[in-house]
Amino acid sequence: MAQRHLDPTDPMAGPAATGDALAGYLRAQATEFLRALRLHRETGSGANGAEGSVHAARALRRSARRISASLHTFQSLLDADWCEGMRPELAWVSGTLAMEHAYTARLERLLSALHRLSGSTALPAQVSAEAAPAAGSRAAGAAPVPQMAAPGNAGSATHATGTTDRGNLTVGAAKAGALLDRQLTLARTRAHSTALQALGSSRFHAIADKVAVLASEVPLTRSASTTDLRPLASAAKDRLTDAVTALPLVTAGHPYNAAALIHGLSPDTVPHPQDAPWHQVRLLLRLHRYAREAVRGEPDGTSVVDLRLLSAGQALNRHRDASEAAAAAAQAARTPRIAPATAYALGVLHADQRHEVEAARFVFQQAWQKEAEAVSTR
Repeated sequence: MAQRHLDPTDPMAGPAATGDALAGYLRAQATEFLRALRLHRETGSGANGAEGSVHAARALRRSARRISASLHTFQSLLDADWCEGMRPELAWVSGTLAMEHAYTARLERLLSALHRLSGSTALPAQVSAEAAPAAGSRAAGAAPVPQMAAPGNAGSATHATGTTDRGNLTVGAAKAGALLDRQLTLARTRAHSTALQALGSSRFHAIADKVAVLASEVPLTRSASTTDLRPLASAAKDRLTDAVTALPLVTAGHPYNAAALIHGLSPDTVPHPQDAPWHQVRLLLRLHRYAREAVRGEPDGTSVVDLRLLSAGQALNRHRDASEAAAAAAQAARTPRIAPATAYALGVLHADQRHEVEAARFVFQQAWQKEAEAVSTR
């Protein structure tokens, strides 16, 4: 694939950054990893996770992702065997620590959607783990949903003009919420236990030791100190551009994608066939952003280009969240012997989240078109 020329107005096209800059970036990320690990050990983690522990786990994931991404993009400047041994382990750390947060956010998203679809204007907070089994064990009939106040507005209900807030959902929606609460709370609890076991395992200690070495010694190749990082970073951008070009952006530009619900009633539980290329673009966009960070030597740039990429990445994050929430609703609907009203509510919830997927694709398309237009006018 032919290399595209670097844009002279892009901050990444400034003074050449070499392997020494990459080494500095990796050392900084390794230091952040070790600092987050120390914070996590100091704060501990209860059943719900202390705020400091949650922050530490997020920082661990963030630094692990950046180190792994840099090893992928700039592997030719680093010891190949070392990279091949580090990358899967860092991906394991990041993925394991992400699951508990993912289940928590998914449950909150689905319960919020149930209230919105039922006409309730109050945004529900997460249902307590203790309330879920009780809600699920009620006999058939009206099942009241636990009172859930909006975050930051506890104890008060928000009323829209001309709308009456309802404290209870319909039977189907209430039972659907209780079922999702049981399933996702159980998954979250298991993910929490898995994360704790992982952090105490010899496997994690081994990768932590390697990161500690990385904080002081980066295994660069002999030619790395004189090699420009920008062509490798540009190649990461090329891979992203090619992947976006293959997306059905024209379809995403329509307000309704009729193909989005194809296979929606399939018994197959694999991810939706339309989602995979979008998830791949999300990963490639992350690699592109981190490559830019390594070249500039600073994270989270505030240039116009960085802000546009951040906006596009946020749209793809919402796309992933909605896609996984829709899959969770579909999985819950496959639960044996649930009432028709419950299955109906879960079906509506699934369709709602698939529409959220389409909305996120449209937002990404708009953000990417702005970036493409900006590049073409430079």
